[in-house]
Amino acid sequence: MMLDGFMMYLLSSAGSILNQAHTEVYQDMSQPLCHYFISSSHNTYLTDNQIGGTSSTEAYIRALMKGCRCVELDCWEGSNGEPIIYHGHTLTTKILFRDVIECIRDYAFKHSSYPVILSLENHCGVEQQSIMARHMKTILGDMLLTEPLDGNMPKQLPSPERLKWKILVKGKKLPEDKSDPERVSYISNPEEDMDEEDDEKAKDAAQISRELSDVVVYCSSIPFRSLSHAQRHQKPTEMSSFSERKARKLIKESANTFVRYNTQHLSRIYPLGLKMNSSNYNPQEMWNAGCQLGKKGEKAKGRILPGMASRACLCISIDVITAQQLPKLNKEKNSSIVDPFVRIEIYGVPIDCCKKQTEYRLNNGFNPCWNETLTFQVRVPELALVRFVVEDYDTTSANDFVGQFTLPLPSLREGYRHIHLLSRDGASLSPATLFVHVKRKKM
Repeated sequence: MMLDGFMMYLLSSAGSILNQAHTEVYQDMSQPLCHYFISSSHNTYLTDNQIGGTSSTEAYIRALMKGCRCVELDCWEGSNGEPIIYHGHTLTTKILFRDVIECIRDYAFKHSSYPVILSLENHCGVEQQSIMARHMKTILGDMLLTEPLDGNMPKQLPSPERLKWKILVKGKKLPEDKSDPERVSYISNPEEDMDEEDDEKAKDAAQISRELSDVVVYCSSIPFRSLSHAQRHQKPTEMSSFSERKARKLIKESANTFVRYNTQHLSRIYPLGLKMNSSNYNPQEMWNAGCQLGKKGEKAKGRILPGMASRACLCISIDVITAQQLPKLNKEKNSSIVDPFVRIEIYGVPIDCCKKQTEYRLNNGFNPCWNETLTFQVRVPELALVRFVVEDYDTTSANDFVGQFTLPLPSLREGYRHIHLLSRDGASLSPATLFVHVKRKKM
């Protein structure tokens, strides 16, 4: 093999640090749905801030095409009898519920065949709730799951494999009372209504349409009282939503019990409402506790990932060798050359979280060379993420971001590997790369 051919091989997918077998679903997908992490989106409809930003069906397309499997629909009363979606009581623009459902129909399964969950924030009156249900049934057709798979409510949630090509609705469900086919009062939990998210949103509808209730099958929203109450009374098909503050409190005070709870039920964690741009909390701490629906904003990506695994302690040794063709941060100045350094970050259970970095190299973005070894001990590798970050060193101000690449530790390949750098939002920075050598050893 000639030198050019060898370089092409190193830069190809065969030389990538990411195990190429893991670019597709490779896990056992036959476990109950609550045994998986689910790529989720908060305020999916927004393309900008949640006070005066634009709502768009394009935001749903972007989220679904990036692998999101749970999208949020904030539903409000609209004119001409048509429900609308927007961030209530703000200046965000409004889009028709019907248009969003048509968009979801067209894009739900272009990236993945695994189920999509529609998380409804319902602020509509009974009549428009019924219209919402009819729109979903008419537009989604057989995609919409309206009955349990086996005809009866199960003792555990069905698997993603069995739910392939299906759209599930998350919302409040009425008791089975056929004597009231039109509407039944539903009194929300006062504590839930006063949670952080509802400080800026009106309370959910006090009455629920039977038609809308009937399309909720496996994701029935209920108020959360306590872990002890949930363990005694909560059904597998019932789930609760937690603010990030409430979730952190449960993790701090009752971590083991909360983990056991999440082996049986889905948990949705939403960001504090004070975040103007709908930015996300760090979902890693929620994943560590087994919470499946950690909000990742409209840029969510990935697929359903298993959350239950065995443990084997690892020692990870990474030789940071060199970088190639790092981008200029100020393209208007020909003399704008980065002083790069590499930081490697481990995210996982608290004892595994760690950051180490190389020295910086002065005025060299073309082929800076480090030849430095960074070593990490990881106790729970199945929950660990490895992030490679390149920054431009600055002596007088904060360092500037150059590029990054993040992958699950189990997908990290050993040997000499190239890392193709990405922007903050995952866009390619080709041809910018890092060249490293990776060794893993069980401890």
